[in-house]
Amino acid sequence: MAERQALEQQQQRLLEPAREDMLDCVMHLENALLPCLPARELQAIDRSPHPSHQIDVERHARDFMEAAKKLQLYFIGLQREDQPTVAETLRKEIAVMEEELKIKDGIIKKQERLIQGWRKELKDQLDKHKTELERV
Repeated sequence: MAERQALEQQQQRLLEPAREDMLDCVMHLENALLPCLPARELQAIDRSPHPSHQIDVERHARDFMEAAKKLQLYFIGLQREDQPTVAETLRKEIAVMEEELKIKDGIIKKQERLIQGWRKELKDQLDKHKTELERV
C-alpha cells in the first residue's frame, strides 16, 4: 500500500514539470501568435464606418480564435498521452513486484544453500567429536 502511494507521488512529481513545460510552451505560442494578427489594419478597419470592414475584423478574430483552439486541443491531447492509463500503471506495478519477487527468491535460495552448508559442517564436526569420544 505504501509502495503504491510512493509510486503515485513519484508519478505526480514527474507530471508537474511536464505540465509546467506545456503551459510555458502555450504562453510562448500565444505570444508568437498575437503579433500575427494584423493589429494596425484591424484597428483602422475597426474605426471604419463601412460594414464590410467590420466583417473583416470579425473574420480575422474568428480565424485567430480557431487556430488558438486547435493549438489548445493539441496540447491537451499531448498532456493526456503523457499520462499512463490505469492498465499501464498496473502493469508497471506488477512488473516491479515480479522483479522484487525474483530478487527475494534468489536471496532465499542463497540463504538455504548457506544453511545446508552449515548443517553439513556441523554434522561433520559432530561425527568427528563422536569418533574422538569413542576413542577415549
